[in-house]
Amino acid sequence: MSPSPEEIFATAGVQGFLHARPLDSSLEFCLGADEPVVLASVVKVALAYEFARQVSAGLLDPADQVRATAADRLGGSGSAGFADDVSYSLRDAARLALSVSDNTAADLLFDRVGVANVRSLLAELGLSRTSVIGAPRDLLRTIIEDTEAGRPLRALDPRRTTASTPREMTALLAAIWADPVGVPVREWMSAQVSWHRLTAGFPPEVAVAGKTGTMPGIRNEIGVATYPDGLAYAVAAFTVGGAETLRRPDIDRAIGDAARVAVEQLRGS
Repeated sequence: MSPSPEEIFATAGVQGFLHARPLDSSLEFCLGADEPVVLASVVKVALAYEFARQVSAGLLDPADQVRATAADRLGGSGSAGFADDVSYSLRDAARLALSVSDNTAADLLFDRVGVANVRSLLAELGLSRTSVIGAPRDLLRTIIEDTEAGRPLRALDPRRTTASTPREMTALLAAIWADPVGVPVREWMSAQVSWHRLTAGFPPEVAVAGKTGTMPGIRNEIGVATYPDGLAYAVAAFTVGGAETLRRPDIDRAIGDAARVAVEQLRGS
């Protein structure tokens, strides 16, 4: 008998929060599904969806160019870690933000889309427990301020930073998958290069489109797993613990394994 998601997370030494649901029914798997969780880079999914909506409404041209300069680079993957200035389209900024979690691309996209508009989208979807404090640079600013003041980091506290619940994140995914405007968002999530969490938990014949989020002691991923029979499942998995190092492949794998077990339970219902 396979271990439960609770047991999988406990073995990895973390507290896990998980919600899984088929996209075509009211069935669900819940493990702390309504607990507040830090989103970290998972917020880029909502950003990309609002961008796609503005493009569809004719408010933004996806080919418009943005320029990432030294002042914009936060460090990390994609243009956030480049040595030189670079220009790319808004459409490519969205792809970079989701496929390689490029924080600078996300900042530039937030500048054009508007933080307030992302918040309005979440309110329109009824995601009242999801909050967005700002772009990645705003989150980094809180980390610097708190570190200099010697106080606990707001960025790690779901009551004081960009946060949501697992249930609200599967609701966001369901909205994106039901909306023709969400097609590019689904494509960008399918292009994510991080296969070590959700994707690693499912067999190769299951297509997974996802977005990770990582901070010290926090590892997340939300995504949709589509089986060969065409049935698709939205999953949102969040963990707290293991703060001693950013590299914890056992926790990464626990996220995928717990998600698979939850989905298998739903498929057997």
